[in-house]
Amino acid sequence: MRKPKEDGGSRRDFLKLAGSAAPAAIAAATLGAPKAEAAALPVDETRLQDTAHTRAYLDAARF
Repeated sequence: MRKPKEDGGSRRDFLKLAGSAAPAAIAAATLGAPKAEAAALPVDETRLQDTAHTRAYLDAARF
């Protein structure tokens, strides 16, 4: 016979807790987070905006 561990925890208890805690954590994360709003884009700007992302793309696209 196996002797129970003195610390009170076992692998089976851990797996039971992990199996029930993961869905609860996902539900709490999705229900508690406020919705993000998009920033307003400039409508009068007709040219490509000069940002780090566009510079990196244009540098990578050069031959």
